[in-house]
Amino acid sequence: MGESSFRWAALFPGQGAQAAGMGRELADTWPEAAEVFAVADEALGEKLSTLCFEGPEDELKLTRNTQPALLTVAVAAWKVLSPRIPSPAVAAGHSLGEFSALVASGVLEFSDAVRAVRLRGEAMQDAVPVGVGAMAAIIGLEPATVTELCETARKSGEVLVPANFNAPGQIVVAGHRTAVERLIEEAPDAGARRAIPLPVSAPFHCSLMDPAAERLAGFLKTLDFSAASFPVVANVDARPCDGLGAARERLIAQVASPVRWIETMLRLERDFEATLGVEFGVGRVLAGLSRKINDSLRVVSMSAAADLEKVLARFGN
Repeated sequence: MGESSFRWAALFPGQGAQAAGMGRELADTWPEAAEVFAVADEALGEKLSTLCFEGPEDELKLTRNTQPALLTVAVAAWKVLSPRIPSPAVAAGHSLGEFSALVASGVLEFSDAVRAVRLRGEAMQDAVPVGVGAMAAIIGLEPATVTELCETARKSGEVLVPANFNAPGQIVVAGHRTAVERLIEEAPDAGARRAIPLPVSAPFHCSLMDPAAERLAGFLKTLDFSAASFPVVANVDARPCDGLGAARERLIAQVASPVRWIETMLRLERDFEATLGVEFGVGRVLAGLSRKINDSLRVVSMSAAADLEKVLARFGN
């Protein structure tokens, strides 16, 4: 294992990065990755691996399947790369990805985490009847403006709030469908370049998810949480957590709270002095967001066999 002369951050993506075929190359190339899929299959009592490798897409995109699938691919990629490089200074995961980060840091056992995110996905889907809630991406406005828009667009009894502070000029809102549609209509007059309805099955990270948070809390209280081998910056407050009970409480709060990703990525760069991030799992969403947030932190992807040598080269291996 080479010694790096810089500090780096482990990053884990959330829902939206999924695609049929994900993880197959990792499992075919490295036994340690294949073992992660085998553990997931056993923990869930079904062939999650087949769903990841072969689809079908309509099954994979169901929230109850998407969440454990993305966690499994991320942890498989972590198992391949992490023994070959120094430990990160810090980790963070976007929404669902926080579970992956906690597995990587040793706070949660993977088999426990995959069962937790299966329940999390089911609970989030069940919390709001289909068609009642919605989400939309608002492009080109600052967070304060989006917050004001939410306040003016929602009517009495409706929920409408910023749900993901993803990057400057890229804020996602969530709430009742009627309120989200109203905001989409009003956003251009407030200066938004675009207001895009998102193809999601539920309004994540808002108070409509309170029932899901309660269900997840009951399950997480049955699991063992350990001390972290490196800090994990949590979504709910963009502050580092060393594991144990604090990690449990933040995972519960996260379900119905906004994802503070801008603050998270700035903390990795400023407080932890990370100059490199490695995005484990599927896609390059977090790399794209980082380019809009960070000055010196650069993110590379570890999702396929071809990525390994490129990432190792960044560490001088």
